[in-house]
Amino acid sequence: MKKVFLLLVTILVTVSCKEDKKNITDVKEDTVTAEDGKTLKQSDGFVALQGNFLYVEKDNAAVLQTPTQMYGVIVDDKMKALNKQVQQYKSEPFEMVPVTVRVRVFKNEEATDEWKNKIEIKEVLKVSKPNPEENDIVKLGSK
Repeated sequence: MKKVFLLLVTILVTVSCKEDKKNITDVKEDTVTAEDGKTLKQSDGFVALQGNFLYVEKDNAAVLQTPTQMYGVIVDDKMKALNKQVQQYKSEPFEMVPVTVRVRVFKNEEATDEWKNKIEIKEVLKVSKPNPEENDIVKLGSK
């Protein structure tokens, strides 16, 4: 009887123990699986992010807004190629366009007044037409 009781207690303790979950970072929450079979995080270190993209040429600044965070985008040839694809969907200069991109994410330790995380675009996966019901257009000035 004692052996059965000890066995039962051992099984209950083993089953009830659970593994501690690791902290989930903001980047992991923002990642998506691409349509063309790219995985969430491949061995190349890049991640797929889905969000709204905006490039302001006069300020030479670009951002990607995901549901949980804003990323500063490094202005390079890949970003400019993305901007060319985005232009066909923009009706206003400051309209944000939904995109899915594979990026390299890193901490921005250079400046304190910029975005906490920056991304470098490695591949453009998808550019979508903006939803007209969402008002993501920033307008400055008075009428």
